[in-house]
Formats: sequence, C-alpha cells, structure tokens
Amino acid sequence: YRINAGDEVEVMVWGDERLQRTVRVLPDGTFAFPLVGQIVAINQLPSDLERIISAALRPQYRGVVPQVTVTVKNPSGYQFSVVGKVRSPGTYTPGRYVNALEAISIAGGPTEFASTGNVKIYRKSGPGLQTIQVRLTDALRGDSSRLTENDVPFIQSGDTLVVP
Repeated sequence: YRINAGDEVEVMVWGDERLQRTVRVLPDGTFAFPLVGQIVAINQLPSDLERIISAALRPQYRGVVPQVTVTVKNPSGYQFSVVGKVRSPGTYTPGRYVNALEAISIAGGPTEFASTGNVKIYRKSGPGLQTIQVRLTDALRGDSSRLTENDVPFIQSGDTLVVP
C-alpha cells in the first residue's frame, strides 16, 4: 500500500515509548516526527518510511538504532469520486485499491442511459490534468473476450470518474 495524504500512520520505535506516535499525513504529503522533522510520506511504502526514520534517528543513538515499525492504521487517504449517470454519485473511500469497473459498482452501477463506452477518468498529474478514456461496455455486458488490462485501469487516489 502506498501512503496517501489523509492516511493515519502508526510509527513505533521499539524500546522508546516517547517515539511511538500515530500521525495523520498532511494534505502536502508530509508528517512531523520527533528528532527527525518533516518526512515526505506520500507514495511511500511503510517499509520505505521505516528506512527513512531509522536513518534519520541514527545520529541520536550511540549504538544500534532500535527497530522502527510503520503501520497504516487507517487508509482514509485513498479516495476517488464518481459523477454523472450512476445511481449514487459521490466520493468514496473503499479502504482497498479498485479498478474503474469496481469504482462504478461502488457508486451503484450505471443508470439506464449511461454511456459506458465513453467513461473518462480525470487524474491530477503535477499541475495539470490527465484524461483517460475508458470503455466499460464490454465488461458490463459480461463479454471479457476483447478486454485488455488498459480497458479497466486501476483508480488512483484523487481520481474522478465521469460517466456521461
């Protein structure tokens, strides 16, 4: 699981209760940790954060740095929105990664007049916006013979699916 802004992360430094914290990743993708300072957490794996914190704590200890464990307690930062001709448009926090088909299912499925062959995903890409065209008509009909991996892409945090 890659950490997103809004996730709640627990950091434990074994043998040093003063350095055990549960922190929320800020909208800029960082969090503050004692003796370390600001840590960039966005798009990092928990194991990456363990290495970063251990390395930053090394000057504070004479011997070996205690084991650092990072756990995602509440993955509430993974959110996406579904708008347009679906039964329950809105913003969702599923707690797991989903693809475009699952995202529309979470939103109650397409309405009767939805154009499922013309779904768009709007994804923030730096300062710009990337548009991904998605054809879900075959998948929704149950015809998987012509489906490719690109036809049902995974949703990233912050994506907006538009079902016209």
